[in-house]
Amino acid sequence: MDDHAFVKDNGLLADKHEQTRHPADKCGEAVVVLHGLWMPAAAMSVLARRVRRAGWTTHVFSYASRHATTRANAAALGVFLRDLNAERIHFVAHSLGGLVVIQLLRDFPGQRPGRVVLLGTPYLGSHVARRISRHLWGRWWCGMGLDAALLGDGPRWPGGRELGVIAGTKPFGAGWIVPGLPKPNDGTVAAAETVVAGATDSITLPVTHAGLVYSAKVARQVVQFLSTGRFSRQVS
Repeated sequence: MDDHAFVKDNGLLADKHEQTRHPADKCGEAVVVLHGLWMPAAAMSVLARRVRRAGWTTHVFSYASRHATTRANAAALGVFLRDLNAERIHFVAHSLGGLVVIQLLRDFPGQRPGRVVLLGTPYLGSHVARRISRHLWGRWWCGMGLDAALLGDGPRWPGGRELGVIAGTKPFGAGWIVPGLPKPNDGTVAAAETVVAGATDSITLPVTHAGLVYSAKVARQVVQFLSTGRFSRQVS
């Protein structure tokens, strides 16, 4: 990677990775990619590379998913964005990362324009998180990431920009150890939990929760939405 810088705010460390520019880069546009709970930033490199190949400069934002609250991570994201030289900033966020983006837009309005794509984000709260929060081991496992946002009392979508939601429907994941996860689901998050009132478009794909990050089909839909503000029912 060409650029490796760090931004530190209130004890939070954000690892900034700016990818090599593509010859067909969208002038003045950038895409910030966020991982989910328990995931390292490196897990988003495949998706970021696929988006970059479509012409965008991509930045992977690394945040403390277990050791800071959603609100604190949103504040760190706001600091991270200040250094980006772009007129439009889009977000592609997996799971908890989507709640961080929404919290940013609620707490720090006036961000530069851009589109948002959420991948398996439990916007309405996570059944799995609620169930495991009853146990000491579950609270330890999730750490400070197990805050109101995951439990269903998180920030509401503020509107004002195009939002696309992708949910997985291949049920293989952490939900296997937690009874009662509604169907369809991606093994961790139910499709119904990803519904955002006011979203511009939404689509379901036969992938697992982790597959939302690694699937080429998902990446093509992400690129489609970033380009047009809509998903394609013909992208395969």
